[in-house]
Amino acid sequence: MPADQLIQDAAARLRAAGVPSPRVDAEILAAHVLGVSRGRLAAMALSGSAVTDADAERFTDLVAERADRIPLQHLTGLAPFRHLELRVGPGVFIPRPETEQVVQVALDQLASMAAQRPASWRPRVVDLGTGSGALAAAIAAEHPRAEVHAVELSAQAVAWAELNLAPLGVTLHQQDLREVPEGWESSFDVVVSNPPYIPAGMVPREEEVRVHDPEIALYGGGADGLTMPHAVIETAKRLLVPGGWFILEHAEVQAAALAAHCRADTSLSQVSTHQDLTGRDRATSAVADAEPVAGVEEWRA
Repeated sequence: MPADQLIQDAAARLRAAGVPSPRVDAEILAAHVLGVSRGRLAAMALSGSAVTDADAERFTDLVAERADRIPLQHLTGLAPFRHLELRVGPGVFIPRPETEQVVQVALDQLASMAAQRPASWRPRVVDLGTGSGALAAAIAAEHPRAEVHAVELSAQAVAWAELNLAPLGVTLHQQDLREVPEGWESSFDVVVSNPPYIPAGMVPREEEVRVHDPEIALYGGGADGLTMPHAVIETAKRLLVPGGWFILEHAEVQAAALAAHCRADTSLSQVSTHQDLTGRDRATSAVADAEPVAGVEEWRA
């Protein structure tokens, strides 16, 4: 069958199944089966290239699974994240595009800190609740001078994180982010985190998230979902050197509450709210163990 016809038929099937981006998903699955880029796939479709029966059968099987709302990333085994392709699968939270902006804010902060320190300075960064390792991996790849650590409790997530982090030299620790070793106190310059934050009574609409993302990575605890985000802030305060900085991702509706929580803490200052690329309040940052400055209002990045 011609590649273009195969993709069109697959897109129609995925559209009927309610998949949000049927054509894109069909193209990604086809490129995955054929071992080519999407650009090369487009050229094949335009030229009328045919697909072998074996490849067509494998592609059709994957499309059937996608129509059953198996996450696309589980079918390909990969999730794009900034300049990386992360290994993912059952048992680990699939990184989202909005988290890429959290990485950018952290990289900008590291660059600002480095400009005020000797050229030999090597920042220590830790990612709390790393999941697939997305935040830690991106920072290690894009700020290679950093010594990066990652903390994750789930054994299934750790297995995936190890695949993504080991090649980048990130040290992975399997433990609860609320129970980090005493020897880590006041030893990190930057803490990053994308903790679970969905309130207990809210069920995700997307079937891929509701059925396939692990609950430990979704639900933050409590009616407002802020138990784990608050725990991240408390741990960050313990881990950071004086003047150290942390950032954590959250839902847009939680931004005001988390900013107020941080401003009420006299050991935190320079509380900031950061938007994702769609303009939604997506992350909160603050400086730990610094003297509060009276009258300073929150600025928006």
